[in-house]
Amino acid sequence: MKFLQKIEFNEKTQKRKDASSAKIESLQIQNLCAFAPLRLCVKIFLIPLLLFATVGCRTVKPLPQFNLSEPGWKVRNGQAVWHVPQGKTEIAGDLVLATNPRGDTFVQFSKSPFPLVIARATPNQWHVEFPPQNKNYSGRGKPPLRLIWLWLPRVLSGEPPPKNWKWHSDQSGFRLENPSNGESVEGFFNQ
Repeated sequence: MKFLQKIEFNEKTQKRKDASSAKIESLQIQNLCAFAPLRLCVKIFLIPLLLFATVGCRTVKPLPQFNLSEPGWKVRNGQAVWHVPQGKTEIAGDLVLATNPRGDTFVQFSKSPFPLVIARATPNQWHVEFPPQNKNYSGRGKPPLRLIWLWLPRVLSGEPPPKNWKWHSDQSGFRLENPSNGESVEGFFNQ
């Protein structure tokens, strides 16, 4: 008798479990149906928006290497002293500055045999490397004011220096200074 009661009890609890699991499945289906418009919205709007955002934000493509031996490049060699920004350090070194008729510029300041600064620019893009610190900066348009090496060829070619900068050039040499951070480059070119 106890055995039959136990079987009946187990059958009743099994029926309750089946009923409750059916209710849970029903609720889950209802919840899925409730989120169906949201899922459709995600598929229609959010996924294309994310694709557009990732495609729309492109990085600056690297500048090609300049071949200074190609026709049209005017290469000038000289000596310069770089007064590092926000410091009392001055570094003397060799200066190579090259320009071409297309408006491309190349500047390398080195302490033999190591380059300290390599700056390249086209009329609409620029790139600066500081090899000892393993730092690179790139961008489009006019270079930022904190990169004096990109402004040197511009000012030497006759473009006015940025506002509040000091520029002096004569037979003996040149000096470009950014008074806001104390950085300057002064030097001369070999004849």
